[in-house]
Amino acid sequence: MKLTQKLSKIRNIGIIAHIDAGKTTVTERLLFYTGITYKMGEVHNGAAVMDWMPQEQERGITITSAVTTCSWRDREIHIIDTPGHVDFTIEVERSLRVLDGAVVVFCAVGGVEPQSETVWRQADKYHVPKIAFINKLDRVGADYFSTIEQMRERFNSIPLPLHIPLRDRETLIGIIDLISEKFISWDRETLGVTYSRNDIPESHRDEARIHREKLIETLADHDDGIAENYLEGRPIAEADLIKAVRKLTLSLTAVPVLCGSALRNMGVQPILDAVVDFLPSPEEVPPIEGVNPLTGGTERRLSSSKEPFAALAFKVMNDEGRKLTYIRIYSGDIKVGSEVYNANRRLPERITRLLKMHANKRERVDVAGAGNIVAVIGLKNTFTGETLCTEQHPIILEPIEFYEPVISQAIEPKTPDDQERLALALVKFQDEDPTLKVKYDSETSQTIISGMGELHLEIIIDRLIREFRTNVNVGKPRVVYRETMEEAVDVESTFARELGDKKQFGHVVLHLEPTPRGSDLSIANRLTADRVPPEFYMAIEESLRDAALSGSIAGYPVVDVAVTIMDGSFREGESTEMGYRIAASTAFSDGFSKGRPILLEPIMTVDIITPVEFMGDVIGNINARKGDIKKILNKGPISDIKAQVPLKQMFGYSTDLRSLTQGRAIFTMQFLRYDKMN
Repeated sequence: MKLTQKLSKIRNIGIIAHIDAGKTTVTERLLFYTGITYKMGEVHNGAAVMDWMPQEQERGITITSAVTTCSWRDREIHIIDTPGHVDFTIEVERSLRVLDGAVVVFCAVGGVEPQSETVWRQADKYHVPKIAFINKLDRVGADYFSTIEQMRERFNSIPLPLHIPLRDRETLIGIIDLISEKFISWDRETLGVTYSRNDIPESHRDEARIHREKLIETLADHDDGIAENYLEGRPIAEADLIKAVRKLTLSLTAVPVLCGSALRNMGVQPILDAVVDFLPSPEEVPPIEGVNPLTGGTERRLSSSKEPFAALAFKVMNDEGRKLTYIRIYSGDIKVGSEVYNANRRLPERITRLLKMHANKRERVDVAGAGNIVAVIGLKNTFTGETLCTEQHPIILEPIEFYEPVISQAIEPKTPDDQERLALALVKFQDEDPTLKVKYDSETSQTIISGMGELHLEIIIDRLIREFRTNVNVGKPRVVYRETMEEAVDVESTFARELGDKKQFGHVVLHLEPTPRGSDLSIANRLTADRVPPEFYMAIEESLRDAALSGSIAGYPVVDVAVTIMDGSFREGESTEMGYRIAASTAFSDGFSKGRPILLEPIMTVDIITPVEFMGDVIGNINARKGDIKKILNKGPISDIKAQVPLKQMFGYSTDLRSLTQGRAIFTMQFLRYDKMN
């Protein structure tokens, strides 16, 4: 089989949202209505197709992004369902990096929730056009227009309501499509497969007319053709409205807003229509840019099979012992058995198999071309964020940004057999998840795993036990700190020793000084060739970076320090790379110890949504945890509290919050910065 669909008929989209907004339920309906599945999987039953991992099915949440393909109106739609929990935000980040469009799902009761803002900003970072779907309009307390108003206040784009819900008390009856001026209702007996478009009920025509006028006025502000017809009182064709909405969506000026209830099988087919009508095909996306590793110059690749092959590996998975590498092909095409080139590692790779994925099921294909998202078997040395291309036309695409872990946990195997399985499993997990860090503590003989949050590490340990049958003892979660210094120092170190029958010499002079928070470690080199030959510069800088991985207080990485290599000296026949490495490492360690080193702790942004009656208790608890309340937003009966709290104070917070609010409050937590410990 070939993946040779015309580029104009391909859509690469992601479903993104705050946790529990219903995005996996939306995806399940999309697959059902496009004929990919013949039975609707429900998240609450642990039967969702896209939540195929046991850990996802038990917890009712999405942990890993899953890829699938379906068809609608003669378009091939590649869908990535992403997690909503902040601990797995890397899955959203790397998915949005390779997608052309996104459907953002909002809960009509919760409105714009904290993680909704995070995923929206991630989509904006990669210039991804969006459609909004306001879900759960069958729920008590659902408020469609309040959610739209929150979008208007918080996002730098204009919400364009294309639908308005028609409700009878708390029951969703159907939706009014403002573009076609039709009332859409779904047949419950067919699980929403059949639906009808009828005239708008008389009782709602005035309301629909008012909202349609507002939509046209907004479009007229940005589209001359619409403005001319509107001002002259001429009727505006449905096709012209769709064209105008598409133009504003692709320019990221506006976001079409749809509505419904995925769980009640209402409003899902219009999402598919909107994906086709308003989101871009690969050929409508700006050419991808990268750097030629040979010349250092910027190069572009158009989305075309006629261009040289270029693809980005955005996800690695180990499935039944085999390494699956998910790639987005930006240009050219590849065939089974062909050789590709990893431009980052400068290594050739061979394509053993190409797979079109349906969550954890697969379909073999022989050829895949520009615009496609496929999984590849056979790439032994390719990892997340690396570029595949042809050796004759090398290019390195912009890599994916990874987040630094903020929490760690000690684990140790129970038996020697477990030790072997543990080592193998952790290597595979690190290949899959760039936010998981692993190191061995020789003093305690423990392995330390570090991740994005308590749930992240809990899932890793659960997978160790289930997938690799590895029994481990687990320590309590610990905070990952950083070290910095508060005073500038000048220091020098000389290494002169005879090792074996060879003299080793190195001499460097360093200046270390603190820099503002968040500036990491910087190294400047002021050496001159008459003092130290240039062939030793790289060794000195590498040694300094290695030394900065372990500070003098507790062995945590050193950040927010500027190191300047001021001077050094050279001895003919004695100076060696090893000598300069040891001298540089010793100088850094001595200088850092003299510069009043301090620990920095991770500070988290915490967003709490709580009923108003519990607000005082929640604020009091945050203050008791040495938190800093930054903002309180009142949304009727609900308060949104935004605070900054040290991570070490947040252990066990979910239990405390439940007891304070009778289980009615929720919170999300995200890393903000490292700062001085109180």
